[in-house]
Amino acid sequence: MPLTFLTPARHSGAPGPLPLFTFKVPAGFPSPAEDYADSRLDLNDYLIEHEAATFYVRVQGHSMSGAGILDGDIIAVDRSLEPRQGDVVVAVIDGELTVKELHREGTTVTLRARNPEFRPIEFKIGQELVIWGVVKGVVRKLR
Repeated sequence: MPLTFLTPARHSGAPGPLPLFTFKVPAGFPSPAEDYADSRLDLNDYLIEHEAATFYVRVQGHSMSGAGILDGDIIAVDRSLEPRQGDVVVAVIDGELTVKELHREGTTVTLRARNPEFRPIEFKIGQELVIWGVVKGVVRKLR
């Protein structure tokens, strides 16, 4: 899954907070009674915890479609976070970056795709694996 790096995540120059509606949105007909905003949402504040260590990256490929990460999506990646079991991470494999789900069992680390068409990648002690960062969120335009 090749990745395209965008600029580092920055608050400057980004649009300010937008209205955030905290009611549930049904997939059917909207409720006209709930036409007000409860607060405001700034996507940078929502996605970025460590600004100096966070980057936006454009995803290419379909290996993580089961995790809701699709071809063309932009992911927010935080390099300062310690990766945990089950995190979606950006990893370096043979000099190339990839997005996969991290799993550890004993002395084996496995990077799993979330698409059954792709095989897991196993690493044993002595094999090099670099976790570049932890995926914090996904941004996708529908139109």
